[in-house]
Amino acid sequence: MASRAIIVAGAGIGGLTAALALARKGFRVVILEKADHLEEAGAGLQLSPNASHVLIDLGLQGRLASRVVTPDAISLMSGRSGREISRILLGDAATLRPEAPYWVVHRADLQAALLTEVRNTPTIDLRLGCQFEDVSIHAKGLTIVQRRGTARQEELAVALVGADGIWSTVRHHLFPQARPLFSGLIAWRGTLDATQLPREFTSRRVQLWMGPDAHLVAYPISGARQINVVAAVPGTWNRPGWSEPGEPNEVKGAFISAGWHAMPRMLIGAVDVWRKWALFTLPEGGDWTEGAVTLVGDAAHAMLPFAAQGAGMAIEDAAVLAGCLGETQSEPGLTVPLALKRYERLRRVRVARVQRAARQAGRIYHLANPLAFARDFVIKAMGPRRMLARQNWIYDWRA
Repeated sequence: MASRAIIVAGAGIGGLTAALALARKGFRVVILEKADHLEEAGAGLQLSPNASHVLIDLGLQGRLASRVVTPDAISLMSGRSGREISRILLGDAATLRPEAPYWVVHRADLQAALLTEVRNTPTIDLRLGCQFEDVSIHAKGLTIVQRRGTARQEELAVALVGADGIWSTVRHHLFPQARPLFSGLIAWRGTLDATQLPREFTSRRVQLWMGPDAHLVAYPISGARQINVVAAVPGTWNRPGWSEPGEPNEVKGAFISAGWHAMPRMLIGAVDVWRKWALFTLPEGGDWTEGAVTLVGDAAHAMLPFAAQGAGMAIEDAAVLAGCLGETQSEPGLTVPLALKRYERLRRVRVARVQRAARQAGRIYHLANPLAFARDFVIKAMGPRRMLARQNWIYDWRA
């Protein structure tokens, strides 16, 4: 009889969450991670209620309590005038969804909490320095070839989950024609101690600064001890990867030349060390699943980060995937390949809608006058409650 093991390639946010969710369904899970040790990649994450409720259901609230920040509001700011256009009160969201708060968190803190939970779960085997290499399909399920240094090992499994990011080896093995596309945008990120900034920059809120051809996001992380800053600007540099050193004068110059207000420029100037990554996406409509192999998160549907849902969609994927595979143990005739097709069918329409929302948000954020003036007028006319209600279709999702 085939092993009940499911192998997950990748120990990022999606892979670790998927492993925990699958273990809850009674599966033995093996995580293959090519890195010898897990380290911070990226900086801050926004986890809206659709994602936080999954993490809470997995028992992570206690581990995250001292690391997350629950912001009071999202401030929409004019990059040109320096004025606040509107303030969306997330306290209203908390009142409507008390079981699922809106969190902002350092990626490393979330990964550390997930990792601790994984290591405390006896049915999960995390193998660092061990990478997926090949998969073959046969009557007993799958044989996964994994490599550690020059040593190779074969292992039986009932399913393989590719959670290995936008440059996924699993996806390339299954669908080599599905290649990431450069968006023409570069994201710059940095962090600074909250004590370095005036009080108006360190309140518990997310600040979204919108301006011509660029935008800037800042919010507290690490228990509000640090401020995470991300700037998105056009560019031609498109090296793959998540974290390359960035020249501070380059990002400062982009905002000076575009005529941004002194307040957001001061925020950018306060960051001493910048990292940058080119923003790549995957086209909508590609396949995620073949037989007993499927993809989650960026490996399946990498998107622009402008809806703040990249991590959220990976976390949602993990919950739905575990639910579908768990049904194979109680529904006669439901095979693993059929369950994975069900998972893809359940996820595809929603994820595509979020991908489109992220692209649209980028276009709206980067408008120049007179269209920027019209955008600001519409935001003010709608008011904070209607602006928040526009996010209900994202926030109200439950597995």
